[in-house]
Amino acid sequence: MTGPPAETAAVRLAVRRSLSDVPAPVAAAVSGGADSLALAAAVAFERPGSYALVVDHGLQPGSDRVAARAAAQCTGLGLDARVLTAAVGRAGGPEAAARAARYAALDDAVRASGLAAVLLGHTLDDQAETVLLGLARGAGARSLAGMAAVRGAYRRPLLGLERSVVLQACAQACRTTERSRPSSGRR
Repeated sequence: MTGPPAETAAVRLAVRRSLSDVPAPVAAAVSGGADSLALAAAVAFERPGSYALVVDHGLQPGSDRVAARAAAQCTGLGLDARVLTAAVGRAGGPEAAARAARYAALDDAVRASGLAAVLLGHTLDDQAETVLLGLARGAGARSLAGMAAVRGAYRRPLLGLERSVVLQACAQACRTTERSRPSSGRR
């Protein structure tokens, strides 16, 4: 009997370890990118009945369709997907404002749904970028800590995995999902 490919197994193990002390229910925060989709696939495997939370920032025309597509992908992976709308302000610039709005929307979902944890798809590469950007901005030794693996309800199980591993896990999950869909009869 064979198991999943090594990359899929690595992501699942990271999620399993991150949730070892967490009761249900949990959610994966999903942007629709490969990192968060790999995370969603692992959460669906490790914690059936969990949620995917997709945030629509409303910053670009069609963002609602992008969010709906990400939610549909999560549903295909086996998660109950919810699209959250974020009210993005202007404080701190566009990136900081979007981040603040995203976390506010996720915080609201945690309170409303009684979620025990929300998993975020940041990888080792994201951690390195965060540290380097912090140093470049003059944050000094403070920036060497990078992102916390656990902060309140938020968990980042993939911080120990390189993005290339997570991308492969996403590709493997997408292939598996495609194979399991019924044929539409069109060619």
